[in-house]
Amino acid sequence: MSAQFALTASLISRLRRFASVGIVLLLAACASTPPTPEGFYRVQRGDTLTRIARDNGQTVRALMNMNGIKDPNAIDVGQLIRVRSGATASTSSGGSATGGKPQTTQPPVRTPRPTTTPARSISLAWPAEGKLARGFNGASHNGLTIANTAGTPVTAAAAGTVAYSGSGLRGYGNMIIVRHDGQYLSIYAHNRKLLVSEGQKVTRGQRIAEMGNSDSSQVGLYFELRYDGKSVDPTRFLPKR
Repeated sequence: MSAQFALTASLISRLRRFASVGIVLLLAACASTPPTPEGFYRVQRGDTLTRIARDNGQTVRALMNMNGIKDPNAIDVGQLIRVRSGATASTSSGGSATGGKPQTTQPPVRTPRPTTTPARSISLAWPAEGKLARGFNGASHNGLTIANTAGTPVTAAAAGTVAYSGSGLRGYGNMIIVRHDGQYLSIYAHNRKLLVSEGQKVTRGQRIAEMGNSDSSQVGLYFELRYDGKSVDPTRFLPKR
Protein backbone atom coordinates (compact mmCIF):
# COMPACT_ATOMS: atom_id res chain seq x y z
CA MET A 1 0.00 0.00 0.00
CA SER A 2 1.43 3.44 -0.94
CA ALA A 3 2.29 6.01 1.73
CA GLN A 4 -0.57 8.33 0.68
CA PHE A 5 -3.10 5.80 2.01
CA ALA A 6 -1.35 5.27 5.34
CA LEU A 7 -3.54 6.17 8.32
CA THR A 8 -2.11 8.44 11.01
CA ALA A 9 -2.40 7.52 14.66
CA SER A 10 -4.70 10.49 15.30
CA LEU A 11 -7.02 9.46 12.46
CA ILE A 12 -7.22 5.91 13.81
CA SER A 13 -8.04 7.35 17.23
CA ARG A 14 -10.87 9.44 15.77
CA LEU A 15 -12.23 6.51 13.77
CA ARG A 16 -12.34 4.39 16.90
CA ARG A 17 -14.89 6.80 18.37
CA PHE A 18 -17.33 6.39 15.48
CA ALA A 19 -16.70 3.04 13.83
CA SER A 20 -17.04 -0.54 14.99
CA VAL A 21 -14.00 -2.23 16.49
CA GLY A 22 -13.71 -4.62 13.55
CA ILE A 23 -13.54 -1.83 10.98
CA VAL A 24 -11.02 0.16 13.00
CA LEU A 25 -8.74 -2.86 13.40
CA LEU A 26 -8.93 -3.54 9.67
CA LEU A 27 -7.99 0.04 8.83
CA ALA A 28 -5.21 0.03 11.38
CA ALA A 29 -3.81 -3.16 9.86
CA CYS A 30 -3.58 -1.41 6.49
CA ALA A 31 -1.71 1.57 7.88
CA SER A 32 2.00 1.89 7.21
CA THR A 33 3.92 1.70 10.50
CA PRO A 34 7.44 3.17 10.47
CA PRO A 35 10.21 1.51 12.48
CA THR A 36 10.52 2.42 16.15
CA PRO A 37 13.80 4.20 17.01
CA GLU A 38 16.09 2.82 19.68
CA GLY A 39 15.12 4.07 23.12
CA PHE A 40 11.47 4.66 22.21
CA TYR A 41 8.23 2.68 22.40
CA ARG A 42 5.37 3.00 19.91
CA VAL A 43 1.98 2.98 21.64
CA GLN A 44 -0.18 -0.05 20.80
CA ARG A 45 -3.93 -0.49 21.14
CA GLY A 46 -4.85 -0.99 24.81
CA ASP A 47 -1.60 0.49 26.17
CA THR A 48 -1.51 2.82 29.15
CA LEU A 49 1.36 5.01 30.27
CA THR A 50 1.46 3.04 33.50
CA ARG A 51 1.92 -0.24 31.62
CA ILE A 52 4.61 1.29 29.36
CA ALA A 53 6.47 2.63 32.41
CA ARG A 54 6.21 -0.74 34.18
CA ASP A 55 7.49 -2.73 31.19
CA ASN A 56 10.47 -0.42 30.69
CA GLY A 57 11.54 -0.03 34.31
CA GLN A 58 10.52 3.61 34.53
CA THR A 59 8.10 5.63 36.63
CA VAL A 60 5.05 7.30 35.11
CA ARG A 61 6.38 10.66 36.27
CA ALA A 62 9.73 10.06 34.53
CA LEU A 63 8.01 9.25 31.21
CA MET A 64 5.79 12.33 31.54
CA ASN A 65 8.85 14.53 32.12
CA MET A 66 10.87 12.97 29.27
CA ASN A 67 8.01 13.31 26.80
CA GLY A 68 6.37 16.55 27.88
CA ILE A 69 3.12 14.72 28.66
CA LYS A 70 0.72 16.65 30.91
CA ASP A 71 -2.12 14.10 31.01
CA PRO A 72 -0.97 10.46 31.51
CA ASN A 73 -4.29 9.26 30.06
CA ALA A 74 -3.89 11.22 26.81
CA ILE A 75 -1.69 9.00 24.64
CA ASP A 76 -2.56 7.85 21.12
CA VAL A 77 -2.02 4.61 19.23
CA GLY A 78 1.14 4.98 17.15
CA GLN A 79 2.62 7.72 19.35
CA LEU A 80 6.34 7.46 20.11
CA ILE A 81 7.11 7.44 23.82
CA ARG A 82 10.68 8.02 24.92
CA VAL A 83 11.51 5.28 27.44
CA ARG A 84 15.23 5.92 27.83
CA SER A 85 16.75 9.25 28.77
CA GLY A 86 18.81 10.83 25.98
CA ALA A 87 17.04 8.99 23.11
CA THR A 88 15.99 11.18 20.18
CA ALA A 89 13.76 10.61 17.17
CA SER A 90 12.28 12.55 14.26
CA THR A 91 8.58 13.46 14.51
CA SER A 92 8.23 12.54 10.83
CA SER A 93 8.30 8.87 11.81
CA GLY A 94 4.66 9.09 12.89
CA GLY A 95 3.32 9.96 16.32
CA SER A 96 4.68 12.59 18.67
CA ALA A 97 7.55 11.64 20.92
CA THR A 98 7.28 14.65 23.23
CA GLY A 99 3.75 15.91 23.01
CA GLY A 100 4.28 17.51 19.62
CA LYS A 101 7.65 19.18 20.29
CA PRO A 102 10.08 18.63 17.38
CA GLN A 103 13.10 16.44 18.02
CA THR A 104 16.50 16.43 16.35
CA THR A 105 17.06 13.36 14.20
CA GLN A 106 20.11 11.39 15.27
CA PRO A 107 21.23 7.90 14.37
CA PRO A 108 20.08 5.47 17.08
CA VAL A 109 22.70 4.07 19.41
CA ARG A 110 22.61 0.31 19.09
CA THR A 111 22.91 -1.54 22.38
CA PRO A 112 22.69 -5.29 22.74
CA ARG A 113 19.30 -6.42 24.10
CA PRO A 114 19.09 -9.32 26.52
CA THR A 115 17.33 -12.47 25.43
CA THR A 116 14.03 -13.53 26.94
CA THR A 117 15.94 -16.19 28.86
CA PRO A 118 17.25 -14.50 32.01
CA ALA A 119 20.97 -13.85 31.67
CA ARG A 120 21.25 -13.93 35.45
CA SER A 121 19.06 -15.30 38.17
CA ILE A 122 17.35 -13.57 41.05
CA SER A 123 16.67 -14.91 44.51
CA LEU A 124 13.20 -14.10 45.82
CA ALA A 125 11.43 -14.39 49.15
CA TRP A 126 7.69 -15.06 49.29
CA PRO A 127 5.96 -11.65 49.30
CA ALA A 128 3.14 -12.70 51.66
CA GLU A 129 1.94 -15.49 53.88
CA GLY A 130 -1.12 -17.39 52.71
CA LYS A 131 -2.50 -20.02 50.39
CA LEU A 132 -1.36 -20.16 46.78
CA ALA A 133 -4.82 -19.81 45.25
CA ARG A 134 -3.68 -19.62 41.64
CA GLY A 135 -0.40 -20.29 39.90
CA PHE A 136 1.45 -19.04 36.84
CA ASN A 137 0.47 -20.48 33.45
CA GLY A 138 1.98 -17.91 31.09
CA ALA A 139 -1.31 -17.28 29.30
CA SER A 140 -4.42 -16.33 31.27
CA HIS A 141 -2.50 -15.85 34.53
CA ASN A 142 0.98 -14.37 34.39
CA GLY A 143 1.66 -14.40 38.10
CA LEU A 144 0.71 -15.90 41.46
CA THR A 145 -2.36 -15.18 43.58
CA ILE A 146 -1.74 -15.57 47.31
CA ALA A 147 -4.91 -15.58 49.43
CA ASN A 148 -5.12 -14.51 53.06
CA THR A 149 -7.02 -12.04 55.23
CA ALA A 150 -7.20 -8.29 54.63
CA GLY A 151 -4.27 -6.46 56.20
CA THR A 152 -1.81 -9.35 55.84
CA PRO A 153 1.69 -7.82 55.36
CA VAL A 154 2.99 -7.66 51.80
CA THR A 155 6.78 -7.55 51.62
CA ALA A 156 9.35 -6.90 48.90
CA ALA A 157 10.46 -10.18 47.32
CA ALA A 158 13.94 -8.76 46.70
CA ALA A 159 15.85 -5.53 47.21
CA GLY A 160 15.24 -2.80 44.68
CA THR A 161 13.71 0.61 43.91
CA VAL A 162 10.00 1.40 43.79
CA ALA A 163 9.20 2.25 40.17
CA TYR A 164 5.47 2.73 40.72
CA SER A 165 3.11 3.10 43.66
CA GLY A 166 -0.52 3.93 42.91
CA SER A 167 -3.83 2.85 41.45
CA GLY A 168 -3.65 4.18 37.89
CA LEU A 169 -3.80 0.86 36.04
CA ARG A 170 -7.31 -0.55 35.79
CA GLY A 171 -7.64 -4.15 36.94
CA TYR A 172 -4.72 -4.05 39.38
CA GLY A 173 -6.11 -1.82 42.14
CA ASN A 174 -3.53 -0.40 44.55
CA MET A 175 -0.29 -1.62 43.02
CA ILE A 176 3.44 -1.43 43.64
CA ILE A 177 6.19 -2.18 41.12
CA VAL A 178 9.76 -2.70 42.30
CA ARG A 179 12.70 -2.56 39.89
CA HIS A 180 15.54 -4.98 40.69
CA ASP A 181 19.01 -5.59 39.27
CA GLY A 182 19.35 -7.66 36.12
CA GLN A 183 16.28 -6.41 34.17
CA TYR A 184 13.80 -7.78 36.73
CA LEU A 185 10.58 -6.16 37.94
CA SER A 186 8.22 -7.46 40.62
CA ILE A 187 4.55 -6.47 40.81
CA TYR A 188 2.27 -6.46 43.85
CA ALA A 189 -1.42 -5.77 43.10
CA HIS A 190 -4.88 -5.52 44.75
CA ASN A 191 -3.48 -4.12 47.99
CA ARG A 192 -5.58 -2.44 50.67
CA LYS A 193 -2.90 0.07 51.57
CA LEU A 194 0.43 1.11 50.02
CA LEU A 195 3.30 1.86 52.39
CA VAL A 196 6.09 2.99 50.02
CA SER A 197 6.42 5.71 47.38
CA GLU A 198 8.03 5.98 43.94
CA GLY A 199 11.81 6.27 44.00
CA GLN A 200 12.11 4.71 47.45
CA LYS A 201 14.69 1.96 47.93
CA VAL A 202 13.44 -1.18 49.62
CA THR A 203 15.14 -4.22 51.08
CA ARG A 204 14.19 -7.86 50.76
CA GLY A 205 11.45 -8.68 53.26
CA GLN A 206 10.57 -5.01 53.90
CA ARG A 207 6.86 -4.39 54.42
CA ILE A 208 5.58 -2.38 51.44
CA ALA A 209 1.78 -2.86 51.52
CA GLU A 210 -1.21 -4.47 53.18
CA MET A 211 -3.14 -7.23 51.42
CA GLY A 212 -6.60 -6.28 50.21
CA ASN A 213 -9.11 -6.62 47.40
CA SER A 214 -8.85 -3.32 45.52
CA ASP A 215 -10.16 -3.85 41.98
CA SER A 216 -10.69 -7.54 42.80
CA SER A 217 -13.61 -9.69 43.94
CA GLN A 218 -11.61 -11.41 46.68
CA VAL A 219 -8.86 -10.61 49.14
CA GLY A 220 -5.44 -11.70 47.91
CA LEU A 221 -2.10 -10.54 46.58
CA TYR A 222 -1.39 -10.78 42.86
CA PHE A 223 2.38 -11.18 42.50
CA GLU A 224 4.13 -11.08 39.14
CA LEU A 225 7.78 -11.24 38.09
CA ARG A 226 8.99 -9.80 34.81
CA TYR A 227 12.31 -10.12 33.03
CA ASP A 228 13.04 -7.67 30.20
CA GLY A 229 9.33 -6.77 30.14
CA LYS A 230 8.09 -10.36 29.84
CA SER A 231 6.37 -12.37 32.56
CA VAL A 232 8.30 -15.32 33.96
CA ASP A 233 7.26 -17.99 36.46
CA PRO A 234 8.10 -16.62 39.95
CA THR A 235 8.21 -20.12 41.46
CA ARG A 236 11.47 -20.71 39.58
CA PHE A 237 13.11 -18.18 41.89
CA LEU A 238 11.12 -18.69 45.11
CA PRO A 239 12.02 -21.16 47.88
CA LYS A 240 9.73 -24.18 48.17
CA ARG A 241 7.13 -24.06 50.91
